Amino acid sequence: MYQPNLGIEVDIDKAGQFFSSGHTNNWAVLVCTSRFWFNYRHVANTLSVYRSVKRLGIPDSHIVLMLADDMACNHRNPKPATVFSHKNMELNVYGDDVEVDYRGYEVTVENFLRVLTGRLPPSTPRSKRLLSDDRSNILIYLTGHGGNGFLKFQDSEEISNVELADAFEQMWQKRRYNELLFIIDTCQGASMYERFYSPNLMALASSQVGEDSLSHQPDLAIGVHLMDRYTFYLLEFLEDIHPASTTNMNDLFKVCPKSQCVSTPGHRTDLFLRDPATVLITDFFGSVRKVEITMETINLTNPIIAEQAEEKSVHGELQKETQSYVDQLPVSEIIHQKPKQKNWHPPDGFILGLWTLILMVFFKTYGMKHLKHIF
Repeated sequence: MYQPNLGIEVDIDKAGQFFSSGHTNNWAVLVCTSRFWFNYRHVANTLSVYRSVKRLGIPDSHIVLMLADDMACNHRNPKPATVFSHKNMELNVYGDDVEVDYRGYEVTVENFLRVLTGRLPPSTPRSKRLLSDDRSNILIYLTGHGGNGFLKFQDSEEISNVELADAFEQMWQKRRYNELLFIIDTCQGASMYERFYSPNLMALASSQVGEDSLSHQPDLAIGVHLMDRYTFYLLEFLEDIHPASTTNMNDLFKVCPKSQCVSTPGHRTDLFLRDPATVLITDFFGSVRKVEITMETINLTNPIIAEQAEEKSVHGELQKETQSYVDQLPVSEIIHQKPKQKNWHPPDGFILGLWTLILMVFFKTYGMKHLKHIF
């Protein structure tokens, strides 16, 4: 009697889950909308998420990072060129390779909406563009000060939940995303996703309408809080995620319960077509790697011997000459070579000028009557 191989069936189920998302690339738009030193935590929030998505494989070329203020170079920062997310001061989330795409007064509502919808001037460099398509999974993270139905930018303007919902609808109509995950850490954050109406969109917020989103990790040395509570526990959750992790979105919904956040985190999944239990965390926080499947066996132990190319001419067959680089210097020596010294010779007119100087000094010392002693 035939017994089915249950192991193969399990592998097929896993493969089906892997390919079920239908996306081929990942993007992230990470935005801190607050400036001024007392909003240090909002910059740390954004940089912490930036560090996590880079660790899980999303490259800088697929991340649009917007920071409204440069806390690393603020004159109040006791440790310049650093931003910390924990009071133990061990992890510098600013790092050595951070690439900020929009900085300072470039972080505006207009620029943010233009990035999402692709309505940027032709002169805008690729690093400042969201070059997504209909096969892209996009993570959008926002943090700052907000209220019921709005989020402030730079304490001078605000974006409403209606404007944000319309921007996402434009993205869907222009086929700029496959699936979109929206996360916001601000007061009354759930009000920002109430007006969403575009398909394939999932949203999370740090607080419900009427609730404040509270800060965390106060540091007496710099006089401010280092992070917000929701993002702190979100990053603690992401630290256990690796590129091959099978953790799903239902696990993310459990991050930072009210006992930890004090506020009540919320989420919305009615617009999302897939069951959140089948959506991997790495579908948004990780990066898809292109893999070519082959049934051929490739021997990697023996060296591959290249065949010699032959060139045919009119008179017969000529074997292509092998190029040798034995006589060349190593690259390191070529780079550090000193220029060859040239034989020095006086410039034109130098001798004539020297004799003129000698005569002038002589005339000034002895006068014209001693000129006969020279000739």
